[in-house]
Amino acid sequence: MTHPVSRVLALLELLQARPGLTAAQLAERLEVDERTVRRYVDRLADLGIPVQAARGRYGGYRLLPGYRLPPLMLSGDEAVAVVLGLLAAHGEGLLPVEQAAASAALAKIQRVLPPELRERVAAVARGVEVAGSGARVSDTAVLVALAEAAGRQRRVRLAYRSAKGAESERELDPYGLVLHPPRWYVTGLDHRSGELRVFRLDRIVAVEPGEEPFTPPPGFDAVAHVRRTLATAPYAHEVEVLLHTTLEQARSRIPSSTVTLSGTEDGSVRLRTRVERLDGTAALLAGLGWPFTVVRPDGLREEVRALARRLEQWTG
Repeated sequence: MTHPVSRVLALLELLQARPGLTAAQLAERLEVDERTVRRYVDRLADLGIPVQAARGRYGGYRLLPGYRLPPLMLSGDEAVAVVLGLLAAHGEGLLPVEQAAASAALAKIQRVLPPELRERVAAVARGVEVAGSGARVSDTAVLVALAEAAGRQRRVRLAYRSAKGAESERELDPYGLVLHPPRWYVTGLDHRSGELRVFRLDRIVAVEPGEEPFTPPPGFDAVAHVRRTLATAPYAHEVEVLLHTTLEQARSRIPSSTVTLSGTEDGSVRLRTRVERLDGTAALLAGLGWPFTVVRPDGLREEVRALARRLEQWTG
């Protein structure tokens, strides 16, 4: 049974989101009787939260006009971290109802944040797109700075280190950040080359936000561009795996934006994709919790065995 305190808080949330609900409507949503609703209203009044009750056809309960709850006491970095976690939840293969809950939680947080912090969080949310789960963040400050710049459409200066260790400085119009396992990427117009580029966040040494505005191309799809770039990279690995589960279950857990899933004659699911790193793919497959058979490449089999050895060592 839900604790009464939880229901009192749920009542407060309903009064904020849907002012004017009647006692009967509130009772139905809270799964209590109308007498209990009136007790909860009295409890809110005891806490100093004024609730008005109006009679008549358009009556119902509502917070006193002009009353506002105190701002949610989160630091800027704490609020951004919570938002990034909620955004990443959309890439975890959640069921639609669970994704809706994550969206609702994000909306609640944004509603009670102070105005300045609310705008920062909104900018981060606008700048981030999700193409999968399991990405790691090596430098949160870099991630947040780029997400804000993308959301506000402001140019940045990057200090970047290539795969071979060569360092460079670039001016970038960040069109969007993409969470694509096992990494974060930023894509946009690189003014040094004059081309649309994709950069790994773990290779960005520093970000200097600027104020020069930019406008992304109409209809630009950051996720699609990052996927195309990674798929055509010369170092990308072609992966084919048989998952011993149903197609319905696989589609509920694995984002279609990152892989191709199809059924087989024996009832398994064929997974095809291209990835930059095989160790990350091994970890993702193991995390699904289903038996699987690696068709190709051989290197993925070795990474799965290496992961199994590491897990055995860690668990003693």
